[in-house]
Amino acid sequence: MAATETLEDFYKQKFNWLPDNLSQDIGHFNVFRLEDCYAPHAKPIVYTRRDFYKISLVRGKNIVHYADKSIEIDGCTLVFFNPMVPYTFEHSDNIRSGAFCIFRESFFTEMLRRNIHELPMFAPNGTPTYSLNGEQEEYAAQVFEKMLGEINSDYRFKYDLLRNYLTELVHYALKIQPKEILYEHPDANSRITSIFTELLERQFPIETPAQRFNLRSAKDFADRLSVHVNHLNRAIRQTTGKTTTHHITERLASEAKALLKHTNWNVSEISYSLGFEEPAHFNNFFKKQTNITPSSYRAV
Repeated sequence: MAATETLEDFYKQKFNWLPDNLSQDIGHFNVFRLEDCYAPHAKPIVYTRRDFYKISLVRGKNIVHYADKSIEIDGCTLVFFNPMVPYTFEHSDNIRSGAFCIFRESFFTEMLRRNIHELPMFAPNGTPTYSLNGEQEEYAAQVFEKMLGEINSDYRFKYDLLRNYLTELVHYALKIQPKEILYEHPDANSRITSIFTELLERQFPIETPAQRFNLRSAKDFADRLSVHVNHLNRAIRQTTGKTTTHHITERLASEAKALLKHTNWNVSEISYSLGFEEPAHFNNFFKKQTNITPSSYRAV
């Protein structure tokens, strides 16, 4: 897996220049037309994690690859990317039309009360893609046009206005998904489950063979949360219907698949990074979860 792409990397690769205020910790924001960012012989987008957020309005047929799953999108779609999830983007046709904005978390959260990770499009295992019909496409495109018009203005408070446009995009995506429910953590069990999920996801992605997955058991998480392991297990089962161990195992298997698919590390290196003391233990774990050996999975 490639190293995390920083905002500096993004600007150097796309435009070969850096904004003057990029080094300032003010919650960077910028917006672009997709067609302005594609060179005829550009390098393909690599599977990696970014250190910034991104919202794209894309048209045509595309595939977004996240770890061991891929999402096919067709037509006009709003796609939300967050720094916790590595991804790569694959175009299935010749359409290069749309727009995107990039920003740091502090830009979004300044003067806002909601934690960005509570929103379904940015939450772990959340909903990152929102298909748009003709009317919805026109609305979202107009919001991006307002961003594009404002970013180069000399209006003193333009970033406050751009923050409003960004928030408008987020809420519009939520509004057009009537089945999507904002989760407000109504009780202690829900809050414990939310914190557990955040701690679990925070350990990923594994980016170097030297990095290790450390919180491997229900007791590890219970100790970190300062609760009894039985209380943690009961809270997670009541909230999700799955055991704590099931969640850990499922996420570990998902990362194993991603490392086998997107890196050239040998099985021993992957085994070590995922916290297994012996490659044989990793082989047994992987085969139990997938009915196939790591080497066979990589060869497929």
